[in-house]
Amino acid sequence: MGYGFGIFLAALGFILIYALEVDIPGIGQEALGWILVVAGLLIVVLTAVQMNARRRTATVERTTHSDGSQSVQERNTDRQDPPPAV
Repeated sequence: MGYGFGIFLAALGFILIYALEVDIPGIGQEALGWILVVAGLLIVVLTAVQMNARRRTATVERTTHSDGSQSVQERNTDRQDPPPAV
């Protein structure tokens, strides 16, 4: 699932709400449309959050000193993807 599927569901929901007049027994057309819109927007937001979370990396550096003691340094960075080749 990704941006495309979320946008597809939202568009399908808006089509059900505003463009079609279909009588589906037992199911409210507008309710189904709004459910699809909300599900589509939720998928778009979750995809954006997951894509942003993948860019973060954690680095742990351990240093052993000459006296036997150790120090730990932890660093969180955002990974920078290289620009696309032209």
